[in-house]
Amino acid sequence: MSESERESMEFDVVIVGAGPAGLAAAIRLKQLEPELSVVVLEKGGEVGAHILSGAVVDPVGIDRLLPDWRDDPDHPFRTPVTADHFLVLGPSGSMRLPNVLMPPLMNNHGNYIVSLGNVCRWLAGRAEALGVEVYPGFAAAEVLYDDDGAVVGVATGDMGVEADGSRGPNYQPGMALLGKYVLIGEGVRGSLAKQLIARFGLDEGREPQKYGIGLKELWEVRPENHRPGLVQHSFGWPLDSRTGGGSFLYHLDDNKVAVGFVVHLNYKNPYLSPFEEFQRFKTHPAIRGTFEGGKRVGYGARAISEGGWQSVPKLVFPGGALIGCSAGFVNVPRIKGSHNAVLSGMQAAEHAAEAIAAGRAHDELTGYEEGWRGSEVGRDLKKVRNVKPLWSRFGTLLGVGIGGFDMWLNQLLGLSLFGTLGHGKPDHAATEPAARHKPIRYPKPDGALTFDRLSSVFLSNTNHEENQPVHLQVGDMALQKSSEFAVFSGPSSRYCPAGVYEWVDADGNALAGGPGAAEKGGAAGKPDGEARFVINAQNCVHCKTCDIKDPNQNINWVPPQGGEGPVYQNM
Repeated sequence: MSESERESMEFDVVIVGAGPAGLAAAIRLKQLEPELSVVVLEKGGEVGAHILSGAVVDPVGIDRLLPDWRDDPDHPFRTPVTADHFLVLGPSGSMRLPNVLMPPLMNNHGNYIVSLGNVCRWLAGRAEALGVEVYPGFAAAEVLYDDDGAVVGVATGDMGVEADGSRGPNYQPGMALLGKYVLIGEGVRGSLAKQLIARFGLDEGREPQKYGIGLKELWEVRPENHRPGLVQHSFGWPLDSRTGGGSFLYHLDDNKVAVGFVVHLNYKNPYLSPFEEFQRFKTHPAIRGTFEGGKRVGYGARAISEGGWQSVPKLVFPGGALIGCSAGFVNVPRIKGSHNAVLSGMQAAEHAAEAIAAGRAHDELTGYEEGWRGSEVGRDLKKVRNVKPLWSRFGTLLGVGIGGFDMWLNQLLGLSLFGTLGHGKPDHAATEPAARHKPIRYPKPDGALTFDRLSSVFLSNTNHEENQPVHLQVGDMALQKSSEFAVFSGPSSRYCPAGVYEWVDADGNALAGGPGAAEKGGAAGKPDGEARFVINAQNCVHCKTCDIKDPNQNINWVPPQGGEGPVYQNM
């Protein structure tokens, strides 16, 4: 569309994403200079609607941002951690690792079990009280540049566009939000961050970013099964030793337990389904007792950045910076990233405020890039930089053991025998042809402890207007059929945790991933001339896994109309 059709608004700083990083940046900007005009765009219909995390939060970031937060009667940090358990699971038993063997940074003493979505809702209130403008329901769909190629703002997506691309009766053009600096805090694999990294070569000289998919359920359990403050992590079964991943159980207040399962997306077997592995995990004797007689009340899924220290791209570009999970600041062994998100948002804000005070605009915030590795964020990530590569190279048991030893060396001596290891190839390239693997027969859900994907998506409150362009863009449909289906047996129908993708025959029967295919023994991937790729975009929970794991990088996730997607509550 022509720029003349768009209305525009000007601010000092435009922030994309009302997550911990974006809101921390907004608050810090107003703390430093109350007269700055700051806007935060959020694609979810409300702040927190698209936020999904475990979450056990290290309050170091909140302590720096809001030192008086404990005096706020509305703060969400109600459940301090009271106990840490680490389990290794076998097919029928488990072994608890002594806490004394765990590196100190794995200790959760002083941390809090929370809903990160509720943390963001609280932070948004604090930001608005300072004069920050927070606009939920507006998806930033386009980066705007000046004639010199510097970023000068973003545009929100057009509303009311029909499925065929025409303008419907309720059409409204997007709005341009212009700023002296633009901070990108979209979360993992954000669509604008991906464009900026490619345009400015921000990942040159860095290791490939690595990812996992995290699936989470919220349960209301029987009082006798509830232990407020208990944090339990495990690894092992049902994943084999060459497939990375792990799990968590976090006991909140009010008889609520968050259970989650993470699968590293560098797995090889295209028949593996992270969702089904999660369901199997809950049946383990050491796990199922917590949920027997309980009720599942929430579900969601989200990609997680796992590359760490060596995969963080250059953070700055002309006119802005990457913050939070858009930059990849998750500490993988700690399964924590929100503390670094807050700290990175604050750092970027401080450099932006300083630049604006000096009369600068649309240039690079070089101090942010030069300073983060020596900051608390950098120190946190450097200590664990080899855990993920060691896990990938040596498998779960040996890799975790060597990784723990490496963390101890970093803690005690500030060094590693391994230096800084590389990650190797990106996750999509790890997927092997289906001919090298056997289909996996997963048990049918019982509806009490284990569930199917569609009933799970229902609990996420996901909604998309169906008569709009599909926001999951397939670049080459012929390639999808000749490779993703014929060579890899349609892994999209299995790695997606929401039932978005299906391969069907001329009669609409599932060829890969659907219940029909499972009943046929997984007979999928045959070069069937009638095979058709179906995209149920209305089911999408915005996890971004397809954008990451498609073996040909042939699927591009872009935001749908603003306000659509999941509406997570207390997640």
